[in-house]
Amino acid sequence: MIFNSYSFVFIFLPVTVTVYHLINRTGRELPGKLFLLASSLLFYALGDLKALAILTVSIVANYLIHLKLTSENTGPRAGKAFLILGLVLNLSNLIVFKYLGFFSGILNSVFRLKLEPVSLFLPLGISFYTFSQIAFLADSHKNPSVRYEFTDYALFVSFFPKIMMGPIALAGDMIPQFNDKLRKKADPDKIARGLVIFSAGLAKKVLLADNLAGYVTWGYSNIDKLGSINALIVMLSYTLQIYFDFSGFCDMAKAVCLMLGLDLPDNFLSPYRSASVAEFWDRWHITLTAFFTRYLYIPLGGSRKGKVRTYVNTFIVFFLSGLWHGADFTFIIWGLIHGAGVSVCRLLKDKGPKLPRPVSCAGTFLFVNIAWVFFRSETLTDAVNFLKQLFSFKLLPVNIELIAAATPDELQLLQWLILTQRDKVPYVSGCIIIIAFVLIAAFISIYCKNAAERLASLKLNARSAATTVILLVVSILSLSGVTEYIYTNF
Repeated sequence: MIFNSYSFVFIFLPVTVTVYHLINRTGRELPGKLFLLASSLLFYALGDLKALAILTVSIVANYLIHLKLTSENTGPRAGKAFLILGLVLNLSNLIVFKYLGFFSGILNSVFRLKLEPVSLFLPLGISFYTFSQIAFLADSHKNPSVRYEFTDYALFVSFFPKIMMGPIALAGDMIPQFNDKLRKKADPDKIARGLVIFSAGLAKKVLLADNLAGYVTWGYSNIDKLGSINALIVMLSYTLQIYFDFSGFCDMAKAVCLMLGLDLPDNFLSPYRSASVAEFWDRWHITLTAFFTRYLYIPLGGSRKGKVRTYVNTFIVFFLSGLWHGADFTFIIWGLIHGAGVSVCRLLKDKGPKLPRPVSCAGTFLFVNIAWVFFRSETLTDAVNFLKQLFSFKLLPVNIELIAAATPDELQLLQWLILTQRDKVPYVSGCIIIIAFVLIAAFISIYCKNAAERLASLKLNARSAATTVILLVVSILSLSGVTEYIYTNF
């Protein structure tokens, strides 16, 4: 099951929120948590039934290690051994299901072996719940006095708003909320605010990301036909698609939690406003950045062991960040490009020229766009060929095949209106629609309020209610073209 589906919007979400609050009205905490746990496991099973057993075994195994780490009878050396065991089990699970084929291919190339590529299915959300459980074990080792009940832990790992695509929340932030009596009471204000944010997130996904996907899919399937103008449109489209796709999901997840009386950490804070690559990573996928900083960068020494070690640690983090996103060299190169960008930012922080913020923002946005080319391309060869087209300065006009393949259904009416004024110019109207749509999407991503800003300044009135209803209706009418989320592949 996914958020942008009729079954979730009309059945799963309203039933879950309503029943959860009705149970809490009885004053009994455990039934409410058990209901949320059952709902979360059902949500996961509807999305990936065959992976439910893997998730369940992972939860049980990690909880048993947690019990050992928090036991009074476990000494420091034994605690460290159990932590290492937990890390090995979690990383082995991730490697087997996500990286086995990739690594076997490398071994074949390097040592000229003839290993059969093993390609197992990728369990839904495995990258996210694996990192959540690694953080959980690390925190249990650091603070052995904190022990959680199994129900709380199982709910934390499988919690349906975050199981599929994060954010990577910490047990210490989420589990206390499940037991906070003040959060058990249904709050009409929070439910209303949740609906406002949910409608905006759904619109991001359905109206923006899914329509931009048409440009991207055609462009990366026809790289040799692009030229500079078409390549620029396609590159910008993917930059905006992945932002609206992922941030739209996170907005909806945050909104669902609000309706349940809970809080999820922010994962996006308008990253395309960033004036440096380092700032970009303070705004993009914030919980992943926090995870790598807390559980890898700082233990490696952070910036405390000299400049050379700092840069090495930075590249290690971004290498693993790229690999975490996908089992392919394209993701690794993408990570290393960002590692280089962050390192240059650190190098120039004190010595470099102070550029006006608009100039720095424009340069950062261009850098991020070019890096996304590697992230999106199927192979490194495709990425290089795409960049060759982009910088070929072949000013080919907008490709008519791109117009035919990518004009959103919702904008067909606009094209018809243009044609009524200018007969026999479908090509011109198509160009206008594509360029205008990309520019509007870029404007929204940079200048409009993000979810955190909207919540901070939100006033529940007739205007916000009307906007919410309009966005929900238009988005729901577009659900027939439902697509999966980009980050479910990672």
